[in-house]
This record gives sequence, structure tokens and C-alpha cells, in this order.
Amino acid sequence: MKRGLLLIDRGSREKEARQELEVICRKIKEKGNYEFSNYCFLEVIPPFIEEGINQSLTHDIDELTIVPYFLYPGKKIKAAVNESIGFQEKTSVKFRITKPMSMHKTMIELVHNRITSTLSENSVNIPADAVDILIIGHGSKDPNAKRSMEYIVDGIKSGYRNVSSCFLEIEEPNIEQGILKCKNDNPEVLVVVFYFLHEGAHVKRDIYEDLNPALEKANLQKVIITRHIGTDEKMINLVLERAREVEDAN
Repeated sequence: MKRGLLLIDRGSREKEARQELEVICRKIKEKGNYEFSNYCFLEVIPPFIEEGINQSLTHDIDELTIVPYFLYPGKKIKAAVNESIGFQEKTSVKFRITKPMSMHKTMIELVHNRITSTLSENSVNIPADAVDILIIGHGSKDPNAKRSMEYIVDGIKSGYRNVSSCFLEIEEPNIEQGILKCKNDNPEVLVVVFYFLHEGAHVKRDIYEDLNPALEKANLQKVIITRHIGTDEKMINLVLERAREVEDAN
């Protein structure tokens, strides 16, 4: 059985996001024994889904595993899946479409690792149960997206003093509201988690436009910020696990 794998990402104009996707695809191909592994975008810039699928079908494969590379369920994932399915009737190659990256224990482990490594890098030696955590996500109108964030918060909250979340846009609490809540809890150390896949515009600029003035206003004792998710090996393994779930099905 010859298989290829295609990631569908939301899309970003930032070169760092594309560089990360290239690293991810290279590692997936190496670890997953695929004929090829590539990516395309739902929106923003090409290659879009049509180009990504057509390019995939130039390879000699029996099946194409399509991975919606999103942290949240919602309308964008549905759009990506529906558009992909529309190409199935044009080819004898079997499409296998996976679940997104949300609601999986790997994401809890990854967030926890981001927190612990950031504390270590900043020489913070207080017990974990004295540390406060604020997770910043993108935000979505889809209620399932909020549930997926709650899944992360619930998964790590037993290990820290306080764990809460806020959103860059669309839904509340927004970043200013999230920081205000943290201030009211009077944290000794606040770790801010950037719950984003790539180093795109949101991570590089947009979050800071709201976060910096909110932090200045709050005047907290110590705030440290984690890296975004990026090319973490756990994400590679999660993509492969999602792929195996559908590839092993009848």
C-alpha cells in the first residue's frame, strides 16, 4: 500500500510558519514511511487545497491521508474537510481524512512541557503548585473550540495554583480580561502560554499588541512567556497517530 500525507493548515504569510510546516512534513515522511508528505492552506495564501490535492495525485499512491492541521474543531475544519471530499470522485486514490489535533492528551502533555521548560529556562525554582498559568488561544465562534480549550485547562490545572484561558479575538475573556483575572489572584509567577501552532502574525505581533499594555497596566511581579507549539516532536507523533487511526480502519 503506497500512501501520501497532506496537511491542511489555515494559512499564514509569515515565512516562519511555512518553514515550520516544511520541517513537520519532512519528519512525518521519515517517521511515517510515506511516499511523500506535503502541506497546503485553507486560506490566506497558496498552495490552496485544490493545488495541494492535485499535486498529491501526481504521485504513484493508493491512498492519501489528509490531516486538518488545526488546534480547534469548528467551521474552518468543516470547510477544509468538505472541500477535500469534493475531489474524491475525481480519482481512484482513496482519501483518508483524520481528526484535527484537538481534544487529545498529547496537547495537555505539550502545554505542560512548554510550561516546565520555560520555568527552567528562566531559573524559576518555586514549586509548580505556586505557579499561575494563563493560556492564550485564538478564539472561535464555534462552541466546540471553547470546549477544546477547556479540555487543556482541565488537563493541567491540578499541577498549578491557578490555570485560566483567554482569547486573542472573537470571544471572551479577551487578553486584557484574562490578565486582569490573573492580577486579582495575585500570582507570584505567571506563565503565559501561547497556544498557537505556528510563529505566524498572531504570535509575532498581534498577541503583543494586547498583551503588553495589559501587563503594563497589571504590574505583576513576574511574567514569563512560553514558545508556541511549533515543530515539537510530540506534534509529529500526534499527526502520525491521527493518521494511523483512519489508515487502520476498514
